[in-house]
Amino acid sequence: MAVAKTVHQLPPSHNSLLPRLGVVTLFGYGTSVRVERGHLVLEDGIGPDRIHSRFPRVGHGLKRLVVIGSNGMVSFAALRWLADQNACFVMLERDGSVLATTGPVRPSDARLRRAQALAENSGAALKLAIRLISEKLSGQEKAARERLQNVSVADDIAKFRSELKSVGRLESVLMIEANAALAYWSAWSNLPIQYPRTDLVRVPDHWQIFGARVSPLTGSPRLAVNPPNAVLNYLYAILESEARLAAAELGLDPGLGVLHRDTPNRDSLACDLMEPVRPLVDSYVYDWMNRGPLQREWFFEQANGNCRLMGPFAAQLSETAATWRKAVSPYAEEAARIFWQGRAKRSKLTFLPTRLTQARRSQAKAGNLATSVPVVPQTHPRCPVCGAAVTTGSTYCAKCVPAVNRENLLKQATLGRIATHSASAEARRAATHMKQVEALRKWNPSELPKWLDEGFYRQEILPRLSGFTVKAIRLAIDVSHPYATLIRRGVSIPHPRHWLPLAELTGYEKQTD
Repeated sequence: MAVAKTVHQLPPSHNSLLPRLGVVTLFGYGTSVRVERGHLVLEDGIGPDRIHSRFPRVGHGLKRLVVIGSNGMVSFAALRWLADQNACFVMLERDGSVLATTGPVRPSDARLRRAQALAENSGAALKLAIRLISEKLSGQEKAARERLQNVSVADDIAKFRSELKSVGRLESVLMIEANAALAYWSAWSNLPIQYPRTDLVRVPDHWQIFGARVSPLTGSPRLAVNPPNAVLNYLYAILESEARLAAAELGLDPGLGVLHRDTPNRDSLACDLMEPVRPLVDSYVYDWMNRGPLQREWFFEQANGNCRLMGPFAAQLSETAATWRKAVSPYAEEAARIFWQGRAKRSKLTFLPTRLTQARRSQAKAGNLATSVPVVPQTHPRCPVCGAAVTTGSTYCAKCVPAVNRENLLKQATLGRIATHSASAEARRAATHMKQVEALRKWNPSELPKWLDEGFYRQEILPRLSGFTVKAIRLAIDVSHPYATLIRRGVSIPHPRHWLPLAELTGYEKQTD
């Protein structure tokens, strides 16, 4: 764990080193990954709060070890231990870039790599590019239509997608993708970002909307300046690491891409395979923001305005790695298939094994592969007041419910006072008052039987009123519902002119005759 104040320190009882969905995330300074007596030993934290966690070779449940930052130590034996257990090691930078990935090593076919290198000449590159961008635009159209509720942008993206059918050059595919991206991100620009009310005083203005996808610091999405774009960058980094691992596991070269040009220190094919899955990540972030406010403590701002994720929040996002691997695996296998079919010299082996999705079994028939539709991970609701997770069916967490209820009651009381002093309410009260005054003027006390006095009312009539509804009492003496309730409970003694109707209601007059 980091010593710097910008890195959140978890208490000794936290379980960040326990696998959650098969993922363990280490962040900050002083992390250590090594092997002792056959166990993988992970260390995190500082001083007395340093945490030791040991994983045996059997029953460990570890599938991904994610390290954020570059301050710490990883031994060769630990990398070998992870490889033997088919667990992957991913090293990420806080700005959302992938530093290193290692995964299971499988035998590769040199013919597949050669076909990948010659894909641009064989036409496989254009075929794969059209396939990937078509799926990406389909996902963007769905996100714009269903989540952003922007029909015009969705229709524009659908038109761009239809143009892919007639393209014959890779540059045309890239142009269509760029135009669709401009329309797609324009629908995100004014999206409001919620924060807990207690955090609003510490939230900059440009953090309160999604803004532009391009950062003013770099002229590209890198080095985001607000939380939603920083979250997207980090999840894209997780997705890129999974795409790199998937390509390597299939025997492809992650650096030889078709959409992204050859660039030093970039795995272009991994970036290509990410494209159709990006809208799925976007939808997940949209759902995350709509289920509750973003907590201010999840982010920190550097001196140049770059927004970064705090370690615990980044660890929570890392738990989605399995979802992105499942989503990118079919596209990695399809890329391998397209490269393989583009070879100049065919062999008897027509189909490649589906190591990632296991879609092709011995009983599967050609052209009838079992495919799975990617599903956006479920997001949990968060309290609109403090941003904490809500585990019950309530909108607010248990800590904020009393304060919210009190605030709502005060608001309703204020509205009630305003309503009772409106012109119409005053007119109704005046009419009721005149009606009661007229009734008192017409009432003759001599009409009241001599036996019916206050003592008789209290002893004989009042106890019997509990057997009648408030509505029956109200209709019998023509009073308001609240006043009839007080009469029934004995809190108020009605005017003597009401005693005889109440006696008739209870049937007592018949008993005295």
